[in-house]
Amino acid sequence: MTEQPRSPTDPNAGPDTALTVQQHAESWGPLQPGFERRFRRLAAEALKERPEAGEITLILADDALQQGLNRQYRGIDKSTNVLAFAGLDDPLVEWPDGPAILGDVVLAFETCAREAAEQGKPLENHALHLALHGLLHLLGYEHDTAEQAEAMETAERRLLAELGIADPYAEAADPLAATQPEPPLEGRADG
Repeated sequence: MTEQPRSPTDPNAGPDTALTVQQHAESWGPLQPGFERRFRRLAAEALKERPEAGEITLILADDALQQGLNRQYRGIDKSTNVLAFAGLDDPLVEWPDGPAILGDVVLAFETCAREAAEQGKPLENHALHLALHGLLHLLGYEHDTAEQAEAMETAERRLLAELGIADPYAEAADPLAATQPEPPLEGRADG
């Protein structure tokens, strides 16, 4: 398990939102550190409008851990791609003695990998979308109504586009092109 607490916007920043990444499954290793770096950029963008500091943990798990969490907290005895556990009922409420605990986002590697392959998407891009989806839940987004779903999907599309990630809700035009890995951030205009 790796754990690196730091601000998503600047590793040396002070009272920003702290993002901790915990790797509980070795399967995530080949995607690191690029996946974590790109998620920190997504988180920084998603949190720009949040004025107060907070704490978020991204847990890179496997299906077994995810299934146990899903069974324990949702009564569903199977794995799922992403779970979000909010630290507060209202993400805008101030925490009395320090930064608010916004919550945890948990990704299941095998489920993410299977879905990415089925949808013809690069695994890293699909996992980033799911991690962002969980983060947006921690920030108060829901998708219980058509209006809520549209607002959440619009935010996801906008934030993912800033990293050059295609609309996750669009059908892949060329499945072979979708499986090509993205170039590394270094040397790119957005890196």
